[in-house]
Amino acid sequence: MGTRTAVKICGLTRPDDVDAAVEAGADAIGFVLYPPSPRHVTPEQAAELAARLPAFVTPVLLFVNTPAPEVLAAAAAVPGALVQFHGDETPADCWAATGQGRLAFLRAARIPLDPGTPPFDLVGFARRFDRARAILLDAHVPGYGGGGRTFDWSLLPAAPDSHLVLSGGLTPGNVTEGITTLRPLCRTLSVDVSSGVEASKGVKDHGRIREFIAAVREA
Repeated sequence: MGTRTAVKICGLTRPDDVDAAVEAGADAIGFVLYPPSPRHVTPEQAAELAARLPAFVTPVLLFVNTPAPEVLAAAAAVPGALVQFHGDETPADCWAATGQGRLAFLRAARIPLDPGTPPFDLVGFARRFDRARAILLDAHVPGYGGGGRTFDWSLLPAAPDSHLVLSGGLTPGNVTEGITTLRPLCRTLSVDVSSGVEASKGVKDHGRIREFIAAVREA
């Protein structure tokens, strides 16, 4: 398939940051609906921020072990949203929380950082979550979310039938390496960044957003 790498900027909390990400060329904007996160927004705030998005920029709502009725209610307020499951959700949980397929979703895979851990079974994980629009790869750290950590991209096996989203510790300085390492292994590759384009948690650095997207386009 095509070689263009789509970009998601995640963890946005402020209108100005949403506008800056759109202006820089982001394909998707992520809103974290997980209260313990420093980037948390309420469903109402997510709806207000998503209303700023033009056509063809996709809002993504991130949930962690959220009951299905709450996921469906939040998504109903954000037309066209993808949902992203970043907790311990099973395939059945994802199916229920998307209204049995009414909503498209991403499923996060937590990749171990310990070199002594057996290799992550990416192909098996993708088969378990075969209804997911894509599998998002993030570092496995305490709690949920990658904590701005990268994992060893070279240890991932090929998953030629999978759409993948690379996340976890990406920055303008390393995203090119991530893309060139993983793109040959999968059907399509997208990238997802949060802390790597921040001035502080939940506050984006507009210059770093531009640098990040420019690096992706060059890659």
